[in-house]
Amino acid sequence: MRIAVTGAGGQLGKALQRVLSDAHEIIPLNHADLDLERSDCVQALVATDAQCVIHPAAYTHVDGCARDPDRAYRVNALGTRYVALACQALDAPLVYVSTNEVFDGTATSPYLEYDRPAPINPYGFSKWAGEQVVRELLRRFYIVRVAWLFGGERNFVRTVLRLAHERNEIAMVADEIGSPTYAPDAATAIARLIETRYYGTYHLVNEGSCSRYEFAAATLRLAERTDVTLRPISLAEYQRASRVPPYTPLRNVAAADLGIRLRPWEEALTEYVSGLKNGG
Repeated sequence: MRIAVTGAGGQLGKALQRVLSDAHEIIPLNHADLDLERSDCVQALVATDAQCVIHPAAYTHVDGCARDPDRAYRVNALGTRYVALACQALDAPLVYVSTNEVFDGTATSPYLEYDRPAPINPYGFSKWAGEQVVRELLRRFYIVRVAWLFGGERNFVRTVLRLAHERNEIAMVADEIGSPTYAPDAATAIARLIETRYYGTYHLVNEGSCSRYEFAAATLRLAERTDVTLRPISLAEYQRASRVPPYTPLRNVAAADLGIRLRPWEEALTEYVSGLKNGG
């Protein structure tokens, strides 16, 4: 297939290109190629003559979305509408990459694919609105929710390691729980999913869940930075622009029934940190 990938320069976009390029013709699209805040991106995407579109491009700076919710809505909701309209014209299926933050974090067990979204911040709302646009306009689509992505050049793991070089003690939130997801694993799962043509909503996250504190502790341990003290704090102590849903682990049921499962997050993190230690 000819597959257009938006946000091609992001960590998931790059992983998708690596995974898909052997079997498919990839059309990588960056912001310069596809400005999601402009309606003419519909024509730009139609001009690619893509047979499938994977859409991870988004305004993902959660605090930035809180400070400028209009931009979050324009990029993540209306921008996704433009992408969906292009898919209409192309008669091509769309993979829309969504987020755990469409949920409010009040659950006591991991969220299932059809649990009711109730976003509590502008980022989550804008991504949930994008989901509604896809369902409204398209017949063939995959809505793929991921969470806590790592694996590229800018992510939580690299931030923890940078902080470890800058200070002897790091404060980390211990009561925000989620599902760390390795971008190459998510990309591989998406590649398998589009071959099924079983459309619908999916949770593609690495198995298991942890707190930000536990995620950071595992990172420091694997990087052999036992000299750095990790201090647990609460969400209430961590001041930021955006509200944070405290508990948003995702459970993969629908894709697992198709045989698509992602390994435990600890195994994926071990591989990633090992690659960083070896200069990857």
